[in-house]
Amino acid sequence: MSKYPLFDRSRLNLKPLAQRQHDVPVANLLTLDAPVPPYDNPNLKTLAERIRTARRAGKPVMLSIGAHVIKQGCSRFVIDLMRRGLITHVAGNGACAVHDFELALVGGTSENVARYIREGEFGLWADTGRLNDAAGKAAAEGLGFGEALGREIWENNFPHRDISVFANAWQLGIPATLHIGIGYDVVHQHPNFNGAATGQASYTDFLIFTKQIEDLEGGVFLCFGSAVMGPEVYLKAISMARNVASQQGREIRHFTTAVFDLIPISGDLHKEAPKNSPQYYYRPYKTILVRTVADGGESHYFEGDHKVTMANLWKLTT
Repeated sequence: MSKYPLFDRSRLNLKPLAQRQHDVPVANLLTLDAPVPPYDNPNLKTLAERIRTARRAGKPVMLSIGAHVIKQGCSRFVIDLMRRGLITHVAGNGACAVHDFELALVGGTSENVARYIREGEFGLWADTGRLNDAAGKAAAEGLGFGEALGREIWENNFPHRDISVFANAWQLGIPATLHIGIGYDVVHQHPNFNGAATGQASYTDFLIFTKQIEDLEGGVFLCFGSAVMGPEVYLKAISMARNVASQQGREIRHFTTAVFDLIPISGDLHKEAPKNSPQYYYRPYKTILVRTVADGGESHYFEGDHKVTMANLWKLTT
């Protein structure tokens, strides 16, 4: 036992989601028949072709997302790409799980942090804590967290399961993994959070993710709005996969990567920025665009709002 005092979570007062005002209602999610905003970057057509080519060859197309992809209303695009066999793996952080779960359960997600933090209510919504139960089931059954979450939403017929990325991935038999940092997510505040169970379930997901990376030769890796989780999990996974491939006389070098984000990047995107530049410390740049494709791969960067870039990429694949 620690010699230091611990916060007693039993003192917390959790309220139902029905009492929260949602900043992102289900009505805000983009539909597939909505007009697609213009986006002028010719490399996007190249990327769409790389995706089609990879899938025709039976190679994976892996999508790593940050939570704003869901909050910006892009879930239907991701689900349709999975349904058409163009996305073979989805990876997300813990916030992705929270927003996907809440949208599926109550048709709304996201909260005004400035408002709810004043009274200590931010993130303390009882319904969302069911995510912790899903993690517990995953650990007990040897499942990945994302797999267990998708099953929970689909089999319990949540009212809006049709727009759940994780539920649709589970129903389609496509791996959807969750990569958790303890203390990052609102459900880690809850009394029913079990760090050991969540850690075990998330580590299972990491191994599922890494197994998919083993087959990335000739495939595509996409990172949408994940500045830390996406590139860092990918970096460790590809090191592991290349370690084994080299023992087997194989290579994992000829594949395409793409980063989609809001940050403007200048200079040659195929060379590392100098260490005296803040751009050097932007992980998607040096990890996904440069270092891991330096020996035969291809990389692209797309700056813009996810609801614009994702919609345009989706349209180019239809």
